[in-house]
Amino acid sequence: MKNIMLVCNAGMSTSMLVTKMSSAAKEKGIDADIWAVPVSEVDNEVGGKAIDAILVGPQVKFMLNEYKEKFEPDIKVADINMVDYGTMNGENVLNFALEMMGED
Repeated sequence: MKNIMLVCNAGMSTSMLVTKMSSAAKEKGIDADIWAVPVSEVDNEVGGKAIDAILVGPQVKFMLNEYKEKFEPDIKVADINMVDYGTMNGENVLNFALEMMGED
């Protein structure tokens, strides 16, 4: 099971990306739990469940360095490619997350 958390500001567009990533994972036969949380919930989520990767949305990219300092090396942290986010390319974002986790 791969646990991938996306971080966003409020969640509407990121939840659409979660749906597309989950569909891509299912098509590839990958068992993945993918969900989105607002910035205000990140610390609670990290303390509450196992997470393999945290992907930060473009609208909250300013939090990237803070999350890297807090959570790496235990959890892989990166920002979501702006083009993939804008086009809601769930497959590309999933592939990027898997690559980060050494699962490519």
